[in-house]
Amino acid sequence: MPMTGNHRDTSITRRRALTVTGGTVAAGGLAVAGYQSAFADTATESTASTSASASATSTSGSCMTLMSSVTEGPYYLDGALVRKDITEGKSGVPLTLRLTVVDATDGCTPVSGAAVEIWHCDAWGYYSGYTTANPGGSAPAESEDGSTANDSTYLRGYQIANANGVVKFETIIPGWYNPRTCHIHLKVHTGGQKEDGTYEGGKVNYTGQLFFDDDIVEAIFALEPYAKHSGSYTELADDMVYDGGGASSGLLTLELVHKKDPSKGYKGHLTLGVDPDAENTGAGGGGGGGTPPSGAPSGAPTGAPPSDAPTDAPSASPSS
Repeated sequence: MPMTGNHRDTSITRRRALTVTGGTVAAGGLAVAGYQSAFADTATESTASTSASASATSTSGSCMTLMSSVTEGPYYLDGALVRKDITEGKSGVPLTLRLTVVDATDGCTPVSGAAVEIWHCDAWGYYSGYTTANPGGSAPAESEDGSTANDSTYLRGYQIANANGVVKFETIIPGWYNPRTCHIHLKVHTGGQKEDGTYEGGKVNYTGQLFFDDDIVEAIFALEPYAKHSGSYTELADDMVYDGGGASSGLLTLELVHKKDPSKGYKGHLTLGVDPDAENTGAGGGGGGGTPPSGAPSGAPTGAPPSDAPTDAPSASPSS
């Protein structure tokens, strides 16, 4: 599939400054223990490693903060479920996502009990709650994927960080929609609690997005069901949100589950340095997302929203 980056926003600063506590960090970001220790609780099925970020090392005691929250985008819905597997039967290349939340203001100590919320589109660029929003290019209707997923909840969920600040999700590699590159949205919450299967209260410390290396997603988008969505994909360098900072800007490190076979899935990880005392929702296009090009998805939510979702959920207006 051609990957034509044709949505350049020259107003975006390509690299934000890092805030460093107690030392220095390589340009790729924070990698305190490396990939193998990040997945120490799972069996290693392959020795082949594909890195989606520059080689990253950290001196002992160093810490990095993901400085700026970015826009939460137009597809956020409140009331997501607390669960590890968010796929609901949606087809795509499997992704085991492991995120570690640390306190960047206190020597990178784990933030136990932090709630990490993620949401992203399916293999054809559709979001639950907004299944009539046109992802751009030529894609089948969302209803044609044959899944039994709930149109208001698929590919959304929370996990609560353990004593080591770790959460893990089972999901799929997202597809794409114009004018954005492949990405996953996330929020880090603290101070709330789990109630009736959802996370309630507290405050949002960080709103961000996770990104994928162009070469990796190019191979994935040639596979089914992704290949049914044709058109121009926006590369990282031309994305309106990603600023070129590697892991410090949300670029995931990825490893193939089975050597040389992307269809079998990936493991991905990233450490999130946050300030637990900060509050930033990312609503309203914060974080310097820039003015989006024309052709952004449009449409209104479809189906019943998740429990406790606002009745005036944001429309899919041109934003990210």
